[in-house]
Formats: sequence, C-alpha cells, structure tokens
Amino acid sequence: MDNRQRWVLALTSGASLMVVLDMLVVTTALDAIRRTLGAGIAELEWTVNAYTLSLAVFLMTASALGDRFGRRRVFVAGLALFTVASAGCALAPGIGAVIAARAVQGLGSAMIMPLAFSLLSAAFPPAQRAKALGLFSGVTGLGTLGGPLLGGAIVQGLSWQWIFWLNVPLGLAVIPLVLARVPESTGEARRLDVPGLTLVTGAALGVVWALIHGNDHGWDRADVLGPLLAGLVFGAAFVWWELRSPAPMLTMRLFRSRAFSAGNAGGFLLYASIFGSAFFLAQFLQVALHYGPLKAGLALVPWTVTLTLIAPFAGARIARAGERPLLAGGLLLQAVGFAWIALIAGPGLSYPLLVPPLVVAGAGVSMAMPAAQHAVINSVAPREIGTASGTFNTLRQLGGTFGVVILAGVFSATGGYGSPEAFSAGFGPAAGTAAALSLAGALAGLWLPGRRVESEVAEPVLEVSR
Repeated sequence: MDNRQRWVLALTSGASLMVVLDMLVVTTALDAIRRTLGAGIAELEWTVNAYTLSLAVFLMTASALGDRFGRRRVFVAGLALFTVASAGCALAPGIGAVIAARAVQGLGSAMIMPLAFSLLSAAFPPAQRAKALGLFSGVTGLGTLGGPLLGGAIVQGLSWQWIFWLNVPLGLAVIPLVLARVPESTGEARRLDVPGLTLVTGAALGVVWALIHGNDHGWDRADVLGPLLAGLVFGAAFVWWELRSPAPMLTMRLFRSRAFSAGNAGGFLLYASIFGSAFFLAQFLQVALHYGPLKAGLALVPWTVTLTLIAPFAGARIARAGERPLLAGGLLLQAVGFAWIALIAGPGLSYPLLVPPLVVAGAGVSMAMPAAQHAVINSVAPREIGTASGTFNTLRQLGGTFGVVILAGVFSATGGYGSPEAFSAGFGPAAGTAAALSLAGALAGLWLPGRRVESEVAEPVLEVSR
C-alpha cells in the first residue's frame, strides 16, 4: 500500500465502523431502554430495525448519487447527517422519538456504507483488493460483534444516551480528514430511479411492519394482513419495474451471474443470523444470567476477538482458495456455534460452557464476511462496482432486519421477559433459528463457482481527482 491507500483504508474503515457500531451497540442497551422507557418487544425491534431498514432502502439511491456527484462528496454529507441524528437519538424524550431519530441515522448511514465500499474498491487494484477487503471486514466486523461490549461499558458507566453522544465528536473529527486525505472518484452517471426507490421502500416497510405486529398481536388482523399483502405487491411491482426501467435502481441482469447471486444470498443469510443473534445474546446474559451491561459485553468478547484475528487472514487467502470454501465453510461453522448455544441455553448456564460455541461462531463469520463481499464485487464489470456494492449492502441490511424479526417471532412464540426461565425458553429456539439461517447461507455458498485467478478480473478504470 502507498500512503494514499492507507488513508483511504483507515478512514473508510473507521467511518464504516462507526456506522456498524450503531447497528449493534444498542443491543446491550436494550434492557435499559426497555426498563427506562417502558418499551415492549415490538418497540425494541423497531429501535434496531428503524435504523437497518432506513439504511437498506436508501443504499442504492445513495450509491447512484455518489457515482453521479462524487463519492467523497456524498460520503461526507452522510457523515454529517449521521452525526446530527446521533445527537437527536441522545436527546429523544421517549421511545417513539428514539425510533424516529434512528431512522434518520439510518439514512445518513446509507450515504456512508456503500460509498466507503466504492471508495475503497476504487483505491485498490484487483490484485490488492482482496487483502484490503479483508482488513476492511476485520475493522467493520469488529463493530458488528464488538458493539455490545462498547454499549455495555457506556450504559453501565454513564447511561444509554451516551451510546449516541459518542458519535458526535467522532463524526466531527472524521469529516475534515476525509476531505483532506481521500481522493474524489465517480462512476457511471445514472438517473435516479424514484419509482424503484418508492416501490422497494413500500415493500420492505409493509413486510417488516406485518412481521413485527403479527408476532406481537396475531396474524388474523386487518392491520397485519393488509400491510403484508401491500408489501408483497410492492415487491412484485419493484421487480417488474426494474426489469423494464431505462435506468434501474437494481440491475436485475447482474443476478444471472452465479457469483453475484450466491454472494448476495450468502451475505443476506449471514447478516440475518448475526443481527438476530446479537439482538438476543446480550439480553440473555442480562435477563437470564443476571449480568450487568458491561459484564454482558465482556462475555461476548470471544465472539468478537476471533473476527479481528481471522478476517484479514481469510481475505488474503481468497485469491488462492477462492470464495466458495470460505463462504460455505464459514457459515457452516457459524451454524454449529449457534446450534450449540441453542442446546445449552438456560438460566443456570455456566459461562465457560458458552465460550467454545462463541469462538466457533466468530471464526465462521470471520471467514464468510470477506468471501461474500469479494464474490459480489469481483463478479461485475468495473463500471458496475458501485451498483454491486449498493446491492450487497442493501441485501445484507435487509437480511439483518429480517433476522431480528424472524428470531423475535420465534422468541415471542416460545418465551418472554417474565422470568429467567421464560426468557431462556424463548432464547433457545431463537438461537436454533439463527443456526438454520446460517446453514441455509452455507448451502448458498456452495453455489459459488470455483476459484477465479485475479488476472481474469479486469482492473477498474475510474475517474479520480483530488
């Protein structure tokens, strides 16, 4: 790496870490939010999903804006919006205001994540990209799995509002560095697909609303079945429109590529299992095992530390081994780890028994993350890197949203918050569901083509300027 590449890697990884932390730093704070604001399981789901859903549905639009107007410019605007919305979360007087501010945070994050990915891909040629993505995955993955630790420390040492205040000085520090050190780049100018954005937003909101409220109130209600049907109709209309649009938000022909389709399917299921598990693991430690927030975060370190050690190593080995063994093998390991947790979960669980499955699951996700990203990015032409990046990030965030909803539905059907025994009764089946999602992702990984040498991938030609 030259000095410019080091700065790009450091700043895009750092900004993405801040975004990913806010996806899951709230998990250790959920019990405190539930108690102080009187939130139920549905409100807790929306506290997480308002962020990830807003992030998911605006990713492709933000990616198109970056390709047209400059990736660095839109990236910085996203950092500014994210910082302001973080202050709004901290100042919110009730759970409804928290959820609304989290949705705005997600919009800012949608302007950061795909453009960080595109800026990084533009700065590194194919021969270096796999290793760079491995390092990027190691840093951002630390946020995915280390968020509960930071959240626990802040909640116990200060209050849950400070998990959001922390973003304000970080955002103010990163913005001028990005302007000074990251070169501007653009992609193929595309018209904004406003109908596509409207349809995909309606589809995601309708289905997620129905799943959350169906789990909470029952499935025989008009205010559940109506949004579900509307979401499905919007989803079908979105696919129909994208196949015919002169400037589609999502280029459907890309899914003809096995590598593109399998990498995105694996990423969707990978993040569904991670987000769903993270939503409940920290709560299990606090509600069922009576840990404080900090102790709960520390107890999840075996899950976190494997990612920082293995993801860079796995990313560097993709060119030699190919994506298929790393994606399929990693998700299989994660399935084993979550199934193990499901079998031993209970109010009397001794913590040392929880460490081995956490390590196994962490090792699995460390292998699968960079493999899924690399499979998608290297399956498209250079001019389509921005589209591929936005698609991958959109599907993984939607995966995280649906993972929380699906596991929460299983939890609500079998357990509750009434006692440690009731929580454990719901948590075990939820962890088993995360294992099933991981296993499905491993099967998707097997669909990837065999190893492709780097010389088969064209080097991107992008307009770069200071």
